[in-house]
Amino acid sequence: MGPMKPFEQVVADHGATVLRVCRALLPPADADDAWSETFLSALAAYPRLDATASVEGWLVTIARRKAIDQLRARSRQPVPVAELPEDDGRPEPGEARPDLWAAVRALPTRQREAVAYHYLGGLPHTETAAVTGTTAAATRRAAADGIRNLRRTLGGDATTRQEREA
Repeated sequence: MGPMKPFEQVVADHGATVLRVCRALLPPADADDAWSETFLSALAAYPRLDATASVEGWLVTIARRKAIDQLRARSRQPVPVAELPEDDGRPEPGEARPDLWAAVRALPTRQREAVAYHYLGGLPHTETAAVTGTTAAATRRAAADGIRNLRRTLGGDATTRQEREA
């Protein structure tokens, strides 16, 4: 194992990427918790990480597991409220496009994961496939379908260059 970067540098280098992945998979408050849990878990395991491993891919894998844990925990806990709060339309702190994050979270699971890990997490399709347990071709297709669905949902240009040229 070769010299590793200080963990503080790993957080500085990859913190924003991990947060984008968490926000794509979870509501804002849960995403922040998953981000924190990702780096707490990573801190404990970092000394044992192979120096040749993709740190970004490793962190995205941990973030995915933490997001799944958050979703499972949330599904088991009832949330008692007298009345549902009204959405005032204001973005969450640090969230410039709540409509975009909501649209990403509304995608089917495979599309949401492919978009989150590839476009937001910066992982190549092969690494995204390894994280999600699919093939690179299936991941590439899910990512393309996810982007197309986001364009439709958000009212953008729903056609890709290939669709226009056909």
